[in-house]
Amino acid sequence: MKKTSIILSGLLLVTTLGAKEFVSIGTGGMTGTYYPIGGAICRLANKNPEIKCSVQSTGGSVYNVNNVLKKELTFGFVQSDVVYDKYNGKGKFEGAADDKLRSVVSIYPELLAFVVSKASGIQNIDDLAGKKYNVGNPGSGNEVTTLAVLKAKNFNVDSLGHRGVLTVQECPHALKDKKIDGYSFMVGHPTANITDAANSMPIDILDISGDDIDAMIEQFPYFAKGTIAKGTYIGVDKDVQSIGVKAVLVTTDQTSNEAVKGIVKAILDNFDEYKSLHPALSTVTKESLLEGLSAPLHPAAEAVFKEAGLLQ
Repeated sequence: MKKTSIILSGLLLVTTLGAKEFVSIGTGGMTGTYYPIGGAICRLANKNPEIKCSVQSTGGSVYNVNNVLKKELTFGFVQSDVVYDKYNGKGKFEGAADDKLRSVVSIYPELLAFVVSKASGIQNIDDLAGKKYNVGNPGSGNEVTTLAVLKAKNFNVDSLGHRGVLTVQECPHALKDKKIDGYSFMVGHPTANITDAANSMPIDILDISGDDIDAMIEQFPYFAKGTIAKGTYIGVDKDVQSIGVKAVLVTTDQTSNEAVKGIVKAILDNFDEYKSLHPALSTVTKESLLEGLSAPLHPAAEAVFKEAGLLQ
């Protein structure tokens, strides 16, 4: 009997020591920026023997925030404007606020790109009238932000010749095949998606600027101006003025401290390696990991940032 108890105790100890925190990160399409950076974070997190992190390709921001709150994903990449709207019950989430949403870390700045084929003759947003333009798949951050910009520009979406609802990963092929004249993508630059489009055919990216955009930024302070530098993509030979948000990793207030701590420490403890894993991360600083957070920090993330001297 004593021997059996010792064996059972030993098995329990091995099981406890071998216990892992299984976490998943919802990202976006495989040709975007969320997916490879999510994979990079998981690789760093998996250096910790107590964490088992997996990455999932998803429909993007709105899908991720909803499924994080449903606990079908542990973490999700979400645009900061979508985070704000969901936490506060604004915009697309009118009447559906959820104060369980928590920020974990700000990843990188995203800038909206109105990608068009040069053959389409589209030179500005007004030229989209009568054209086949892919606003974004329903529920995506691309759709949400594009519609906000078009509204600010007093552009009637109904004037489009065709309002596309393809996912961004389908768009480069659709552009090449002339099924669409252009598409929107809110993303960290450069991205393989737009590079693929530019390598297949002559493209351009439209400016998003003007007094109306300034007024939009004043109304919605989670937006900020930014520039897609000339030469980022073949054929785009001028700096493109745009607006952007932050890509934010979110979770819920019920996610374990161990899981959240494991992710944040994976980034901070391997920061130089982290920055080298994707071009969109090249300008990130430890301080910028706390910028653009439009939902409260998870307590475990806050504790790690305080320990690192990044928060008081």
